[in-house]
Amino acid sequence: MSARDIRQLVPGVATSDGAGVRLRRSLGQNQAARLDPFLMLDAFSSDDAADYIAGFPDHPHRGFETVTYMLDGHMLHQDHLGNRGDLKSGGVQWMTAGRGIIHSEMPQQTEGRMRGFQLWINLPAAEKMKPAGYRDISPEEIPQEPLPGGFIRVIAGELRFGDETLRGPVHGLSTDPLFCDITLEADTGCEIPVPETHNGFLYVFEGGLEVAGREVPTHSAAILAEGDRLIARAGTEGARFLLLAGKPIHEPVVQYGPFVMNTKEEIEQALSDYRAGRLTVA
Repeated sequence: MSARDIRQLVPGVATSDGAGVRLRRSLGQNQAARLDPFLMLDAFSSDDAADYIAGFPDHPHRGFETVTYMLDGHMLHQDHLGNRGDLKSGGVQWMTAGRGIIHSEMPQQTEGRMRGFQLWINLPAAEKMKPAGYRDISPEEIPQEPLPGGFIRVIAGELRFGDETLRGPVHGLSTDPLFCDITLEADTGCEIPVPETHNGFLYVFEGGLEVAGREVPTHSAAILAEGDRLIARAGTEGARFLLLAGKPIHEPVVQYGPFVMNTKEEIEQALSDYRAGRLTVA
């Protein structure tokens, strides 16, 4: 058994997306800041409606999955399939773009805090053109387990603690993702099993964390080295962080904005399909 060290720190960079939503991007800020199968992680958090009210009007995707985890606030999802889903505090939407989806994500509040994340997970070539779909996950579906000095929520994958298995509502995917939200009180630690077969990283969004003697400051991602577990300790202000891991795909990645394929020719086809209104047609 070996604990995972930190291979690289990726501080979140302030940017905007959609119609002007302000956010911090860690993974995905450039091609070197990816971790197979993860393409991007955006964190958004503001009490000022001007930072989020314009939302994400209709836009396309092809070739990957998006995971939206809402900590605070209310967002409405609508897509070309006729799906309509309310994403509220503590809930998750897991969307597979597949061969193509056109959707919008629009705030349903004009004041107050909106805070959460969007994660992009790549799909293997064999699944990039499968039908689009999505799943709304309510807070009540996400299991929570106490830790010494904190607790853990498991959104995807499963964790074994002794004889007990904690399984998230999302499992059975080809990348076998692990997606956890972990809260630790000040000066407390945790040990979380992480499959040796998976690439992993974490993102600290409250307080500070120490991993293998190295500090991970707030609003930073830490790409983890190989190992079968994470040993982490919160600082004097406590910590809250995401832990993510997934089975690498080991395929070429060619991205153009909202399209993620394996070759330049496939990107050109996606652009042609979108312009011709064929993106979502089987």
